[in-house]
Formats: sequence, structure tokens, C-alpha cells
Amino acid sequence: MDLGPSAEPVESNLHVLPEVTWIAPVPDALVSPEDDPAVVIEGRETIRLAFIAALQHLPPRQRAALILSEVLRWRATEVAELLDTTVASVNSALQRARATLAATEVGEATPAAELDADGRELLERYVRAFQDYDIDALTALIEEDARQSMPPFDMWLSGRDDIFTWWFGPGIGCKGSRVLPAGSANGSPAFGQYKPAPGGGYEPWALQVLELRDGKIAEFTFFLDTEALFPLFGLPARPD
Repeated sequence: MDLGPSAEPVESNLHVLPEVTWIAPVPDALVSPEDDPAVVIEGRETIRLAFIAALQHLPPRQRAALILSEVLRWRATEVAELLDTTVASVNSALQRARATLAATEVGEATPAAELDADGRELLERYVRAFQDYDIDALTALIEEDARQSMPPFDMWLSGRDDIFTWWFGPGIGCKGSRVLPAGSANGSPAFGQYKPAPGGGYEPWALQVLELRDGKIAEFTFFLDTEALFPLFGLPARPD
């Protein structure tokens, strides 16, 4: 979304860029510590900061040093070996990365909170509404200025009206889909979407990652690389 404006919800606007320009999802359970609640919350804040905010402000080497050192907790010697550099260079990259983040006040971004009863109910209502493709129910759940993206395509949509134009136009093949919970990705709720297959049954289509804000859904990201992501998130090849 940082590379250009939103586009009209038409199929001709679907293009794949020559390199990866999006932040891929990772199950929180792989990188979030399972410890006392305070440590878990701190870990989630670190993950969210790294994947959503920090990556937008740091050059590649500083970005790698920050993620490996402060999110994955690698030792400086391990980071240096992976990046084919010295420990001093790694420490210098970390220092510059922290200075950049301090200057941009990235740390003031609001972290994702633990879902409360209202948040869980919202997601349950969304799953029912999406599986029914109920436009009235979906309208009540989605913010008017919501956004949608579908990596690896560069097209992104701004506004609930454009999202619905896509869902009930070029994306109508998703009508009748089944949705399974997939835990959380990068600090946000995630679901596996299976759309109706031409020969019957259902086939993997997307890992949906949702952003919630003020009791509604503010952003959808449909990651389409199901071959890599569904096994990573423990999703079956077919919904039983």
C-alpha cells in the first residue's frame, strides 16, 4: 500500500510486482514467548512493532539485524554469521535501527490487545456473515473506510463500497466459502479461507488476516500463497 494509491476494483488492475513488497504472516506461536502474561504481552508488542512499523522505516540490513536480534533473540555472533558480516557491524546496525525508530516515534504505535469477549463475538459474526455472503451483515461489521489487499497482487482497495464491488464482482467465486480459525498472525486474527472448487467440495484460497478497530473490521489482507501458509498455520488441505 505504501507504493501507490488504491485502485478501482476491476480485474485488470491485478498485477504482480517483480519482487516481494509485503510483510508475510507468521504464526504468533512461533515467535511469541509462552511465559507469564506480562512477558507474553511484551512479546506481542515487539512482534507487532517489528512486522508492521519498523519494517517501513529501516533499510534491509538494519531490518534484518533488528528482527533477528530483538524478535527472534539470536545472539550477535549468529546474526553476523547469517548476514556474512562482523559482530561489530551487527551491533552498529542495531544501534542505527534503534535510533531511526526513536526518531520516527514508531514505538508509540498502539499494539494489538488480547481479544476480549466483544472482539471474539465480532469475529464469530464475521465468519457467519462471510460464509453466508450476507452483504447486510457484512456492512454492519466492516468500517466504511476499510482497506483490502491480496498479496502477491499489488492492487489494494480503499473503502467498504469498493471492497463489496470486488467481492460481488470479480471476486464472486468466493461466495459460499468456508472459513476456519488459524490463530493469529503478526499479532492479528487469522483465518483459512476455502472457496468452492469447480469439481465440488472446497479448495484452499487465502489466509485472511484481519485488523480490528473500534468494534469493527478495519483491514483485510488475503495472502494467496496457501501452499506455503496453510501448513505453517496448521490448516488442512481441505475443510472437513
